[in-house]
Amino acid sequence: MAKYFDVHPDNPQPRTVSQVADSIRGGALIAYPTDSCYALGCKLGSRDGIERIRTIRRLDDRHHFTLVCQDFAQLGQFVRVDNDVFRAIKASTPGSYTFILPATREVPRMLQHPKKKTVGVRIPDHVVTQALLAELGEPLLSSTLLLPDEDEPMTQGWEIKDRLDHVLDAVVDSGECGTEPTTVIDFSDGEAEIVRRGAGDTSRFE
Repeated sequence: MAKYFDVHPDNPQPRTVSQVADSIRGGALIAYPTDSCYALGCKLGSRDGIERIRTIRRLDDRHHFTLVCQDFAQLGQFVRVDNDVFRAIKASTPGSYTFILPATREVPRMLQHPKKKTVGVRIPDHVVTQALLAELGEPLLSSTLLLPDEDEPMTQGWEIKDRLDHVLDAVVDSGECGTEPTTVIDFSDGEAEIVRRGAGDTSRFE
């Protein structure tokens, strides 16, 4: 049965945020809000968390997981970014974008695309997510909470708890967030390729 954390959207309660972070450190799989839509998240490098996300979403091994980072300095520890790509990403963050880039050695092999050795990264523009990342001190391993055979993610924390109570350890609810996943930009070859059009404006990458 998933724990339910009710977090204020503008002034997240430090004690509650700390409890959520402790749950993640202890191996919990959580559902949490972002600036695009709800996501599934677990501790970086949690093999159990990865397998549970794959099961919930029915993902194959070619799926790009995302490292949700607090800031650009943290992001730079996990992906290789040249100068041109740096400027493009810097101008778009924080925001509703996921960038696919070559992974550094800091990224566990099981998170990397099996052939390309890439990983997704993003910096969200969401008060609660940022508070959680600051408390956690490391990225959240994440994937959009989009269930198989459904066109849109769920938007209500109580609905997520009701439907996924048996497969999650915690649900963070700070009110309704969006229904559009992030826009995904693949920079793995140095040029911007729009993989998915979502909540972020694509005009600067076209």
